[in-house]
Amino acid sequence: MQQSVHIPEPKVARFLWGDTRIAWLWLLVRLYAGWDWLTAGWEKLHMPSWVGAQSGTAVNGFLSGALGKASGPNPAVSSWYAFFIRSFAANHVVFLSYLVAWGEFLVGAALILGVFTGIAAFFGAFMNINYLFAGTVSVNPMLLLLELVLMFAWRTAGWWGIDRWLLPELGVPWKPGKAFE
Repeated sequence: MQQSVHIPEPKVARFLWGDTRIAWLWLLVRLYAGWDWLTAGWEKLHMPSWVGAQSGTAVNGFLSGALGKASGPNPAVSSWYAFFIRSFAANHVVFLSYLVAWGEFLVGAALILGVFTGIAAFFGAFMNINYLFAGTVSVNPMLLLLELVLMFAWRTAGWWGIDRWLLPELGVPWKPGKAFE
């Protein structure tokens, strides 16, 4: 019979990821990353090439650029991701256009407000990873890093935000909150 072993986390990890005394740092990280996402999404929501009469145009151009980076002696886009672009993304440019614009805006709003911070950081990281796979560097590596630390600190990253009240009320999948007792 196998016995369970508990490996305690180091004090520094407990302090960084689970102590509300460091929540001010996560507030700064949240506001920085959130503002970046919010403004990018807001811009896209007001551009007809993203959301509106010409939606899909910008995504189509972005995907064409990514496919152009998938060939040559040192391709910036992996062959499997180029296959994904050709077989799925290129056939759904209007859907992806709305998804990206609203996704960026909502991730930014959630990070700024500190609501479902860990989940918002996850979806921000997911978008950053896709931009990186498509060969676009820009601010994506830095934002990805910030979102990863926000995911690690999910318990306290929203302490100076709505999560301070929302998480105890809703709880987590393994421990329901006050609303479900």
